[in-house]
Amino acid sequence: MRIPAFALSICAAAALLAGCAADPVEAAARPSDGARADVMGDLDTLIRSGAVGALATLTGNGDTTVLTSGLADAAARTPIRTDRPEYVRIGSVTKTFTAAIVLQLAAEQRIDLDRSIDTYLPGLLVGDGIDGRVITVRQILGHRSGLPEPVEPEGLNEYEAARAGRTYTPAQEVALALQHPATFAPGARFEYANINYLVAGMLIEAVTGHRYADELRDRILTPLALSDTYLPATGETGLRDPHPNGYATADGSVTDQTRIEPSMPWTSGALVSTGADLNRFFTALLAGQVLPQTQLRQMLDGVDMGNGDGMSYGLGVGYSQLPCGAQFVGNVGGVPGFTTVSGATSSGRAVTYSYTGTVADADLGGMLSHALCG
Repeated sequence: MRIPAFALSICAAAALLAGCAADPVEAAARPSDGARADVMGDLDTLIRSGAVGALATLTGNGDTTVLTSGLADAAARTPIRTDRPEYVRIGSVTKTFTAAIVLQLAAEQRIDLDRSIDTYLPGLLVGDGIDGRVITVRQILGHRSGLPEPVEPEGLNEYEAARAGRTYTPAQEVALALQHPATFAPGARFEYANINYLVAGMLIEAVTGHRYADELRDRILTPLALSDTYLPATGETGLRDPHPNGYATADGSVTDQTRIEPSMPWTSGALVSTGADLNRFFTALLAGQVLPQTQLRQMLDGVDMGNGDGMSYGLGVGYSQLPCGAQFVGNVGGVPGFTTVSGATSSGRAVTYSYTGTVADADLGGMLSHALCG
């Protein structure tokens, strides 16, 4: 498996879908010394492949280990530290949090996944081949709506606009998207589009009458004690300390891209977190501490992503099987300067990889296998 561009999700949960118990050997395991050495080798490989800094947070049987390679600050030549949590932008891993809130509302019978978006956001989605009366909530969460991505008049996509510091409300972004025709009929196929999760954020606010940030805090962050996860406010372009700087390579030059306007990616990709918090979140998700089993099964019931490596996408997560047979659920997120890969097995093992800089290709399957199978 290879990391796809800009935050396509990947994960695996076939055993959970089938209601199978975890392998007792796997359930008792924690990353071995050999696994840690392999993960350290993967981090070093990322650095050799163009990353500036890389870190991995491994959790198993209650133990958490942080491994790092490379630099937190390329100009100052300071290494990434392991004695404290490091804040990173998690990109589309945000989508799993957003989908979880929608599914909690579905469990409370405040949202019906198979009713139209127009039921809850009347008149929002109207355009060329776009009709919110025939696009369901489930299709929004599963990237099967056919909605086009927002593109600025200057031709900037949402991440380029965020990097440029443009601020937008969700409604303004939707209006930008609706200037373009639908990419396909609702339900016809899977096509990853960040606009779906901006609509999902608007849905949460419409149904609850509260800000997304407040629902996120009350439903997920506080109950799970995720004290190092936050949604930056509009205008909060920097990261809270401590953090590695984000970098990207353009025309052979490595540039600092730490600062980004969060209002553009919002509920699709703006969250900031740490490896320890993300491991706790995905472990809790699979343990039934975030969603009832009915909604968890729906979250993990999706379609093949069509990229030839067996990955499927459910509702805010994807699923596949690691080469070693371990079952993994997680997500991949990419925003300018940062890439994050995070998830857990149903046995309680979890990993979060984060790296800065531009890496042309990374062996995601090997990285996950080393972290979760060794």
